[in-house]
Amino acid sequence: MSKLLEVQDLHKSYASGDQRLEILTGLSLAAGEGEMVGITGVSGSGKSTLLHLIGGMDRSDRGSIRILDKELSSLSAADLADFRNKTIGFVFQFHHLLPEFTALENVMMPLLIRGIPMPEASASAEALLGEVGLEKRGRHRPGELSGGEQQRVALARALIGKPRLLLADEPTGNVDPHTGEAIGTLFRALHDKHGLASIIVTHNTRLARICSRVYRLDNGVLIDDLRLTIAD
Repeated sequence: MSKLLEVQDLHKSYASGDQRLEILTGLSLAAGEGEMVGITGVSGSGKSTLLHLIGGMDRSDRGSIRILDKELSSLSAADLADFRNKTIGFVFQFHHLLPEFTALENVMMPLLIRGIPMPEASASAEALLGEVGLEKRGRHRPGELSGGEQQRVALARALIGKPRLLLADEPTGNVDPHTGEAIGTLFRALHDKHGLASIIVTHNTRLARICSRVYRLDNGVLIDDLRLTIAD
């Protein structure tokens, strides 16, 4: 299996008073198309930091992040933004939907930013809302949707640009267990349908168990979490 994502010897620290707080200390990770990788760990261990680095929203102190054989550190800010828009989808614990826009308009947004004509963007967004079971909720604003529905809209928005890599940060952390289980099942189905490489940070053991591999982030590096890993 070819490696869609390769992370090697990643280091990241932050200033804390007159000292440096070491978050990642030589972390490595690889994922190929079709793999869903789960990452667990205690709060503050650096899981979100790792996703932000992989997603090009922050820069590492040193180390390498390659996606589709592109080294992120070699890209200019403009090229990185364009690459991220076309290659990476993001889903967060808090959906970050724009409250003044409808579900359909929120899902369309990445395509509109890319310069896709409105009719084409609207048709693609309607199709994806159908895939997440919200074909009748497209005209509703986020405040008119349940928490689970809002997260489904966020998932549709993440997939609208046909990304190769999906990054999810606690995607079930802000919903009840029953809704979380349904969202996890949907994640796996869409991951398989769209042939993604997915990296999912989660405290939810049920969500972790549907992943191909599971790691625990501990002391700045990833450790196999064999308790939660299932066979492909």
